[in-house]
Amino acid sequence: MKRGKAYTEAIAKIDRHKLYEPTDAIKLVKETAAAKFDETVEAHVKLGVDPRHADQQVRGTVSLPHGTGRTLKVLVFAKGEKLKEAEQAGADYVGAEDLAEKIQGGWFDFDVAVATPDMMSVVGRLGKILGPRGLMPNPKAGTVTFDIERTIKELKAGRIEFRVDKTSIVHVPIGRVSFDEQKLQDNLNAFAEALIKAKPAAAKGQYMRSVNICSTMGPGIKVNPLILMATNK
Repeated sequence: MKRGKAYTEAIAKIDRHKLYEPTDAIKLVKETAAAKFDETVEAHVKLGVDPRHADQQVRGTVSLPHGTGRTLKVLVFAKGEKLKEAEQAGADYVGAEDLAEKIQGGWFDFDVAVATPDMMSVVGRLGKILGPRGLMPNPKAGTVTFDIERTIKELKAGRIEFRVDKTSIVHVPIGRVSFDEQKLQDNLNAFAEALIKAKPAAAKGQYMRSVNICSTMGPGIKVNPLILMATNK
């Protein structure tokens, strides 16, 4: 594969065989980001779990101290007083059957969906549509709840969901290249701490097998997983 000049120059700054300290890796991510837009900084963690087994699933949420640099569009399925609460808390879209009909018609102009438990009879019909897109409200992700105001504010402030995929990897955004190094470090630590707390009892051996961070268009930089785990026990 032929690489562009900017990517080639970026990758020349990295030792592909070295496991970097988290602080050094973050510094390199900022140095190697060459796109003309404010790239997202991503973390990709290979876990020592087998997601084919129900007792080795890894899933959770974490509120990043400095957010992701992106404001989410939040849709809320609610009625009565909870509908008013959602509107006052800053939800972008609030409704019930009307929203379900729009979604069934192919509308997806939102980033996360929240529902009160009494609306799941309506939302449940959208499972085959929202599920594959990762938009289905779920109690484990904290998006099926009566605590609407707190949930909306946390999502707007930078709460993210993480979930291991079928290759045993968790992928999350931890900020933007424009963030200063300390903010990215704080966000990475918060994510790592939440990931460690979500470790299944059935997981054996080293939990974090490998950690890579990168910008949207930049090369991956290997982080020493043992240091990251020791820092965020």
